[in-house]
Amino acid sequence: MERTKAELPEGAGGTGGSGGARSAGGAGEAAGADTAGAAGSAGAVRDRAMTSFSPADEVKRRGVRRMKLTATGLLLFVALVYVLAEWASHRGAGAWAGYVSAAAEAGMVGALADWFAVTALFRHPLGIPIPHTAIIPKKKDQLGVSLGEFVGENFLSEAVVRQRLRAVGIGSRLGAWLAVPEHADRVTAELSAALRGALTVLRDSDVQAVVGEAITRRADAQEIAPGIGKMLDRVVSDGGHKRAVDLIVSRAHDWLILHGDSVMDAVQGGAPGWTPRFVDRKIGDRVYKELLRFVTEMRDMPAHPARGALDRFLTDFAADLQSDTETRARVERLKTEVLGRGEVQDLIASAWTAVRSMIVSAAEDERSELRLRVRASLLSLGARMASDAKVQAKVDGWVEGAAVYVVTTYRKEITSLITDTVAGWDAEHTTKKIEANIGRDLQFIRINGTVVGSLAGLLIYAVSRILGA
Repeated sequence: MERTKAELPEGAGGTGGSGGARSAGGAGEAAGADTAGAAGSAGAVRDRAMTSFSPADEVKRRGVRRMKLTATGLLLFVALVYVLAEWASHRGAGAWAGYVSAAAEAGMVGALADWFAVTALFRHPLGIPIPHTAIIPKKKDQLGVSLGEFVGENFLSEAVVRQRLRAVGIGSRLGAWLAVPEHADRVTAELSAALRGALTVLRDSDVQAVVGEAITRRADAQEIAPGIGKMLDRVVSDGGHKRAVDLIVSRAHDWLILHGDSVMDAVQGGAPGWTPRFVDRKIGDRVYKELLRFVTEMRDMPAHPARGALDRFLTDFAADLQSDTETRARVERLKTEVLGRGEVQDLIASAWTAVRSMIVSAAEDERSELRLRVRASLLSLGARMASDAKVQAKVDGWVEGAAVYVVTTYRKEITSLITDTVAGWDAEHTTKKIEANIGRDLQFIRINGTVVGSLAGLLIYAVSRILGA
């Protein structure tokens, strides 16, 4: 009897409805052998990983075994007390033997009843497949579903998520954290690393194709003539074009000074062949001097008539760009032709390479303007978030909204993680894991059952004797 009681908690019955009484070591070896034979070496490795216990689990299992021995020892003690009390009662030891016998008898009943209840959670008592025993191995998947539903209803509801996040005060905490220079430096470095990684992963050809297509599509979809006309009209009204005119006429004057011979040769070359040479030279010299005088006067006289004529031309052209149908159509055709040229597409594509190189270089340089500005922005944002209640409320609202969206949209996927994980556990391993974590406390139920049963038996016996007297 002693051997049976001591071994029952560890090896009474197969787990998960197996129906055969075997020891824990034998069950583990048999399960390992069956798995290896069915799934091969890869399956055996996987099963060994699933059924392994951490050092902490082993400590808990040893604690459970000690408590089992204690509870079983207490059962054997009350059984011995019962035997001795009955023997003493038959030997005429007196009324006290009846009290002790009743208490010990009730203690045995309580201990056995609680042993049965505790054992039925994990396995079949004595290996007998009694209905509603081995509950955890049989109901493992249902327990996983119930656990997933419990988490979904009580932890992943919108009200709970908002309440918990609001109590945390993410806005103020994040602001205070970002306001520390060391933390801003860390975030800046992480953002720079992420940016470099993203730009490294992207293929230039893909990005260039996307950028080129996006620019071309946007340009085709939007008429540019009215916008150019408005801009030109504003420039002329503000006199912004005058500096461009000054630059052009100044450069034209300088060019004429340096290339006077070329101008005269061009005029002489266009003269008829029958005219005398000296006449051609006279005409060329005259044309050159008049052209130089015109350009010089236009350069030196802000109120030159040619400048006024140019202002009127630009004003009229700006108006035509905005209102004249033919002019706008010609601009659109010119735009399409320009965008369709291979040189323009190559320029658009090469712009990405230049931009990427610039961004990568700036991200790698700790003293670059990009990183310094990002750091300054983070410090400023952190200071505002730490002190401004409105900013804190906005940040908290954004975080709550994002969290609620994720929880409500993907609640089923989140809870299915729990359900699927539990369903994938090995029944025997799961049973041993749970028993290692809560089995020690359950053994106290056996001890308490023994003690409470003894006291209840003693009380009932005492009341019965008093009433019988």
